[in-house]
Amino acid sequence: MNRAELADFLRRSRARLTPSDVGLAPGARRRTAGLRREEVAQLTGMSVDYYTRLEQSRGPRPSRQMLAALARALRLTADERDHLFHLAGEEPPRRETASAHVQPGLMLILDRLHDTPAQVLTDCGEVLAQNAMARALTRDVMSRPPVERNILRLYFLDPQTRTLFPEEDRAEHARAHVANLRAVAAARPDDPEPAALVAELRASSEEFARLWDEHEVSLRHRATKRFLHPLVGLLDLDCEVLLSHEHHQLLVIHTARPGTEAHERLQLLRVLGLQNMSVSKP
Repeated sequence: MNRAELADFLRRSRARLTPSDVGLAPGARRRTAGLRREEVAQLTGMSVDYYTRLEQSRGPRPSRQMLAALARALRLTADERDHLFHLAGEEPPRRETASAHVQPGLMLILDRLHDTPAQVLTDCGEVLAQNAMARALTRDVMSRPPVERNILRLYFLDPQTRTLFPEEDRAEHARAHVANLRAVAAARPDDPEPAALVAELRASSEEFARLWDEHEVSLRHRATKRFLHPLVGLLDLDCEVLLSHEHHQLLVIHTARPGTEAHERLQLLRVLGLQNMSVSKP
């Protein structure tokens, strides 16, 4: 691990960003350019002291999960992300399969969606980033361990996840998840990720196994979804999906038409939901 080079790279990457670049309020006038250390810590979910020690060349070796969080927070390109891993003495993630690194362009869009829930997923359902409204709507998936951030695992193996949706809609959601995964697995036959996810879910969920054997195929596309939120009640939201084919990533956005009851409830969620959220700093 090259602590001095890592510290310098972190400082320079932080200095080139502004709060608006990462979806934060500008706040008071700043004496120096760039994000503050506490803002980077907030974006990554680490303590300010931990991040400060990294920038001062005296921190411990970051985990791979922490390096990935830093790459997202600092809006690094794929090449810059790889450089960060090398400086920390880690091998960068493989690029042949679906990337777990959110591309800066997608993060730029996500940061600017202040009043509507949005999140970035891989085509296999791994949640890579959420904005504050998405965390308020569907819970903070990014605070979970990496293995628990897949929406298919959560939907079929975590009963609490299904309470986000009205009971009469749950069977259709299950079919849609399975049909999408079958399309992804067929499109990437040499990629072990979708095949491993299919094998795991077939062994763990009778419902998934039954639906998989029905051989339905359908990729994610525009739809209307109903969410049952404990604070604001039922929300009928339009779901838009933007694709990044090269990196097998999706930006999923949920919106409500102005003037509708769902729009009013979404605005209420923006106030109530965000008030109840706090930043995790392990």
